Amino acid sequence: MTLPTPSQTVGPFYGYALPFPGGGDLAPAGHPEALTLHGQVHDGAGEPVPDALLEFWQPSPAGSRTGCPGSLRRDPVTGGFLGRNGVDFTGFGRVATDADGHYALRTLPPGGVPYLSVCVFARGLLHHLYTRAYLTDHPLFPADPLVRALDPARLGTLEARPEGERVRRFDIHLQGEKETAFLVFD
Repeated sequence: MTLPTPSQTVGPFYGYALPFPGGGDLAPAGHPEALTLHGQVHDGAGEPVPDALLEFWQPSPAGSRTGCPGSLRRDPVTGGFLGRNGVDFTGFGRVATDADGHYALRTLPPGGVPYLSVCVFARGLLHHLYTRAYLTDHPLFPADPLVRALDPARLGTLEARPEGERVRRFDIHLQGEKETAFLVFD
């Protein structure tokens, strides 16, 4: 019997070097339009996944998809990571889940689309998974082609539900009865 090697599973090997300071702070602190997206990642048994890594991509509020440099700045003196500059919106975030499988990020509402793109890395996955966190109060939500095409029961797994003013909850279920709808790109 051969044991799995790092090339045969997505993680948790990434946890050492991939998370970076401020990875979930897409919006500058104190920005009046900032919203918080948070939730938990669950395995097929409904248990929290304490070592998942999530990446988020989105356009700026104006709809630009070019992003802005600044997510992975290096300290020119030590060569270490400085994290974000705290001013620019980059459109990219990377957060690890904590011991309870929880994650959180602070972002701005996306322009031109009603969702944030999400990539999930977790133990036991041979390939990362793609999904979307839809903001149901976004004006483009009802007209989105995927929203219109999905069975309403599956669509519910993609909805970031309001939990208060400027706070949304988006839980991810990797398998099981509540499995999140994942996207396949050909």
